[in-house]
Amino acid sequence: MDFGRRRSRLSPRPESGIEDSPVQTKSILAVSPVLIMRPQRENEASAYASKITTGLVRPVSDRAKCSISVPVRRGGIDLLKCQKTKQRNNSSANRMLCSVPERLQLHMAMLALQFGYAGFHVVSRAALNMGISKLVFPVYRNIIALLLLLPFAYFLEKKERPPITLNFLLQFFLLALVGITANQGFYLLGLDNTSPTFASAIQNSVPAITFLMAAILRIEKVRLNRKDGISKVAGTILCVAGASVITLYKGPTIYSPIPPLNRPTPTFVSLGDAEGKNWTLGCLYLIGHCLSWSGWLVLQAPVLKKYPARLSVTSYTCFFGLIQFLVIAAFAERDPPAWMFHSGGELFTILYAGVVASGIAFAVQIWCIDRGGPVFVAVYQPVQTLVVAIMASIALGEEFYLGGIIGAVLIIVGLYLVLWGKSQERKFAAQEKGAIQSTPEHSNIRTSSHIKASLTKPLLPPSTENV
Repeated sequence: MDFGRRRSRLSPRPESGIEDSPVQTKSILAVSPVLIMRPQRENEASAYASKITTGLVRPVSDRAKCSISVPVRRGGIDLLKCQKTKQRNNSSANRMLCSVPERLQLHMAMLALQFGYAGFHVVSRAALNMGISKLVFPVYRNIIALLLLLPFAYFLEKKERPPITLNFLLQFFLLALVGITANQGFYLLGLDNTSPTFASAIQNSVPAITFLMAAILRIEKVRLNRKDGISKVAGTILCVAGASVITLYKGPTIYSPIPPLNRPTPTFVSLGDAEGKNWTLGCLYLIGHCLSWSGWLVLQAPVLKKYPARLSVTSYTCFFGLIQFLVIAAFAERDPPAWMFHSGGELFTILYAGVVASGIAFAVQIWCIDRGGPVFVAVYQPVQTLVVAIMASIALGEEFYLGGIIGAVLIIVGLYLVLWGKSQERKFAAQEKGAIQSTPEHSNIRTSSHIKASLTKPLLPPSTENV
C-alpha cells in the first residue's frame, strides 16, 4: 500500500530488525505533517479524528506548538485549529495591564481614596441632618466593617497570627477605646457643630500631633541642631496654630454658594454650616478626635511589633469598639425608633460609612502604605480637604469663612514641613549607616572574623552578610 511505503520512507526501519509497534505507528501518525495534510482515504480521516477525541493521539498543535495556524482537513471537516492567535491576544492584554507603572497605580489609588474619604465627610453630615443618632450611626458602621474585615483577617493571616492571650485582649480593648470609640464619637460630635470642610482641614494636623506625642513618649528623636529636627518642630507649631485659628476665629463669610437674597429657606444653609450651634465646642470636639486618632497610631506601633497581623488587630479593635458603643448606647439611646431606618437615604449613609470608609478605604490604604510608604500616603491628605470643600459646597451649600481658610493653609504648610523633615531624617540615617559600614576600623574587624567563612563558602562574597 502507498500508506505503508510512505510510512517506511518517513520512518525507516532500524537495522536491528525489530518490527514497528502500534505505539510507534501512532507517534508517526501524530507527528507526520504529510499524513495530516494529504489523507488517502476517508476512513483514515474518521479514524484519526476518533483517536484525537479519545486521547490516543495528541493534535499537531499540541505536539509541535505551532506559531501559525495550519488548516487540517479530513473529508472537509476541520479537526485541528492552532490557538496561538488567541494566546497572543491574551498575553498582549496582560502586557497592557502590566505596562501601567506601579507609581501611577499608587497615585490613582490615593486619589480614589481621598474621594472616598471626602464623600464620607459629606455623607456623615447628611446622616446627622436626617436625624440619625450619633450612637446608632457608629454601631451600624462598625458592624459592617467587622463583617468585611473578619473573613480576610481569618484566612489571609491564619498562619502568621500569634495565639491570643489576656494581655493582647487588654491591649486591643485599649486600642478600641482610643481609636474607635473616642475617635468616631468626637468626630461626630464635632461634625454636628461645624462643617465637613473644617473637620477635614483639622484632620491634616494628625501627622504633626502624632509626631508630638511620639517625641513626648521618647519614641521619636528630635535633633534641633539639624534641619530635619527644626522642620518637624516648625511644622508641628504651624499645625497647632492652624487648629487654634479654626477653633477661636470664625471670621466673615468669604464664599457663599447662594446669595443671601435668593436663598429659599434657611434650612438649606444649615445643612452645611450648622448654624445655631456652638462652633468653638465643635472645633474642640474635632481636636479631641485628632488627639484620639494620633494616640491610636502611637499605641498601635508597639502592639503590631508583638502581634504582627494588621488585619487581625484591626478586626479585634472593631469588635471591642462595637461592644463599647453598644454598652454606651444601651444607657444613652433607649428610643427604639432611633435604631430603625426611616428612609433609603439613611440606609445609604450607613452602608457608605461601613463599606467605603471602613472596608474598602482601609484595604486600599494598607496597599498604598506597603507600596509607597506612610509619607506618600500622608502627602495626599490635603487633597481630601479640597475635595471636601467642593463636594460640601455643591451638595450641602456650605459657606467658607476666613478663619477656616487661614487655619487650613497653616495646617497644610505645617503638614508638609513635618513630612519633609521626616524624609530628611531618613536621608541622614542612611548616610550615617553608610559611613559606619565604610570605616576602615569596621572593615579590619570583619576581615579576621570572615576568614573561616570564606574558606567554608568560597563562592559567597563577604558583602552578602550585611544584606
